[in-house]
Amino acid sequence: MGQEYLGFNRRRRRSSKCGSDMDDRGWTMLHIGACKGDIKEVQRLLDEGMDVNAPALGPKSPGVTPLHLAAKSGNIKVMDELLDRGANIDARTKGACGWTPLHIAAKERNRKAIKYLVKNGAFLPDNIDDNRFNPPLHYCPGLEWAYDEMKRIQQDSSSSGDTSYSSES
Repeated sequence: MGQEYLGFNRRRRRSSKCGSDMDDRGWTMLHIGACKGDIKEVQRLLDEGMDVNAPALGPKSPGVTPLHLAAKSGNIKVMDELLDRGANIDARTKGACGWTPLHIAAKERNRKAIKYLVKNGAFLPDNIDDNRFNPPLHYCPGLEWAYDEMKRIQQDSSSSGDTSYSSES
């Protein structure tokens, strides 16, 4: 992990594009709070008006949003807060592959985050070889877990839909 997760101990710069402090990765304080799983800091920053979908502007992680970072570390409470505040569940990073938070969670093999994202509507085509969902499986083998989870959710919803309960007697 090293210095990457120490926050603003890294070199800071001011971005005139979005008017907020960024470190040398192009991360805002919201990115750092999401990465650390600091729900109180994330809530505070969002209450102060930070953009929930702010993309990182640095050359190493262009387009990474706070939701990508929360998904990477499996911070469900932070992911939930970000989505409640309007985060794009299918936000894509810049570049040829355009990774979504689901890709990031799958790459990290974080089942908890995969399950959360799939249940909350992250785009996952029916066929794993669908070319609309880059990067393909061989770049991100953890996506197999996402497909397994999607199948479980579909089975659970179809089996629970068979029985109807009523509070009336």
